[in-house]
Amino acid sequence: MRLSRYFLPTLKEAPSDAQIVSHQLMLRAGLIKQEAAGIYAWLPLGLRVLNRVEQIVREEQERAGAVELLMPTLQLADLWRESGRYDAYGPEMLRITDRHERELLYGPTNEEMITDIFRSFVKSYKALPLNLFHIQWKFRDERRPRFGVMRGREFLMKDAYSFDLDEASARKAYNRMFVAYLNTFARMGLKAVPMRADTRPIGGDLSHEFIVLAETGESQVFCDRKLVEMPVPGADVDWNDLQSIVDQRTALYAATEEMHDAARFESETAEADRLTARGIEVGHIFYFGTKYSAPMKARVAGPDGKETEVHMGSYGVGVSRLLGAIIEASHDDSGIIWPDSVAPFDVVVINLRSNDEAVCVACEEAVARLQAFGKDVLYDDTDERPGGKFATADLIGIPGQLTIGPKGLAEGLVELKRRATGEKVSVPLDEALARVRG
Repeated sequence: MRLSRYFLPTLKEAPSDAQIVSHQLMLRAGLIKQEAAGIYAWLPLGLRVLNRVEQIVREEQERAGAVELLMPTLQLADLWRESGRYDAYGPEMLRITDRHERELLYGPTNEEMITDIFRSFVKSYKALPLNLFHIQWKFRDERRPRFGVMRGREFLMKDAYSFDLDEASARKAYNRMFVAYLNTFARMGLKAVPMRADTRPIGGDLSHEFIVLAETGESQVFCDRKLVEMPVPGADVDWNDLQSIVDQRTALYAATEEMHDAARFESETAEADRLTARGIEVGHIFYFGTKYSAPMKARVAGPDGKETEVHMGSYGVGVSRLLGAIIEASHDDSGIIWPDSVAPFDVVVINLRSNDEAVCVACEEAVARLQAFGKDVLYDDTDERPGGKFATADLIGIPGQLTIGPKGLAEGLVELKRRATGEKVSVPLDEALARVRG
């Protein structure tokens, strides 16, 4: 992709109402544009990152056995009346009446709709266990939207819903999502700590938030330092027996501010291991039994032929919010530092003199060879001064920077920089391309 033909509206300064680093950098790097309070347009660079984050979430859901579908954004109010949540949910729900006077709502979550889909088609225990997920835009009319995509009104979310015959089976489904979340966030370069959490309007008695530690996090959290240092389970776990992994992580103290018990924290955690930090919620999982299946009559015939209400859980990941969390955890004074797995491009090729034929030929060769290696390449072929090009490359955070100019080319060298470390090396083009290829 040639930068001269790309749409990348960067800003030298962030708007004054952008209070946290991720919001400032997303605006400055041309990832988003605010259209209304808590509502953003995703510009080309931001959309590329959003798509890569979404794909990681999708792959880990499928690895854990979940099946993807897509539900509509608008839902019938009557479904929510069945569960008893329509009047209880509060002003965050955007309620709509269509031209036929039917009451609708812009879905903030999908427990009712997925329960309706399930009860329409599944009648026997033989179809269980079942976990259905989708990735969809949602809307919650936050009273005070702030912090950019971290607390917006419109947001992209992955929500999954498990259906099982009994509590024991449902807790196994819960464990699968627990482990899937650990793997998901690790692939994005994040260390997410599961913390016992309030069930909020979703309901139930078992819930964990997955918290990314960051100095600019939105709330205070408390945990045993060993949780941050634990290795990730990985894809090769025994998906049928995950209890030991879950037990290992839930045995140590970890709590959000609203669930914190100072006395317990001190009694259960050695002083050297007590970690008090700021944190960002990136995922939330719930087991709530028959909270929705009972009032909505979602039942299956059991092995004995008798009808029984299914046990359910729901599992959310804030896909669009994750971009803010990644930036909060990975940036410096110059801009964003994207982990390789979610970066919008793998490498930016910087042409230091766009009117020099030899430099242009070398740049074109580098771009073509990198693309042949399967790399996503942004080619800065603009006539911007070198300092501006370097500043833009650092701001947008692409992992590799390959700089080609007339002076280095005369010596048979190009410069390769690793954005995360700032390390620079001057090497022949072939060697530079081999290093990027890996």
